[in-house]
Amino acid sequence: MAQLEGYYFSAALSCTFLVSCLLFSAFSRALREPYMDEIFHLPQAQRYCEGHFSLSQWDPMITTLPGLYLVSVGVVKPAIWIFGWSEHVVCSIGVLRFVNLLFSVGNFYLLYLLFRKVQPRNKAVQRWPFAGEFSKTELRQGVSMLRGLVSNTCRK
Repeated sequence: MAQLEGYYFSAALSCTFLVSCLLFSAFSRALREPYMDEIFHLPQAQRYCEGHFSLSQWDPMITTLPGLYLVSVGVVKPAIWIFGWSEHVVCSIGVLRFVNLLFSVGNFYLLYLLFRKVQPRNKAVQRWPFAGEFSKTELRQGVSMLRGLVSNTCRK
């Protein structure tokens, strides 16, 4: 049964990554310019990407800690050396958004670990953490909402 749970988790993680990539692609095509609070965060992330970590260059409109910017630099900077990309490409809005996609998949994994830790495990009945949590109606509504979101985004 434990091996079956591993297969379920792998399938769920793969589906999460696939759906995230599809949404990423749809949003990136529809929104080529910074959107909502990206107008503040993108220039700041690009300054960090270029190696400018000075507090004097910090945008006062940003109220969050610079952790994501620092991790983004740690993720995207090696791409310059590995793939030979220019700094302009690596620090682009698309690549920086993609780092958030990677974080969302990582959060899915952390959520899975949390559910495994919190949910008491019955040796006789081992099941996926979400099994039985949602009714069929709730799942249909969620899928319908995602379809509407994707189709509306792709039309623009």
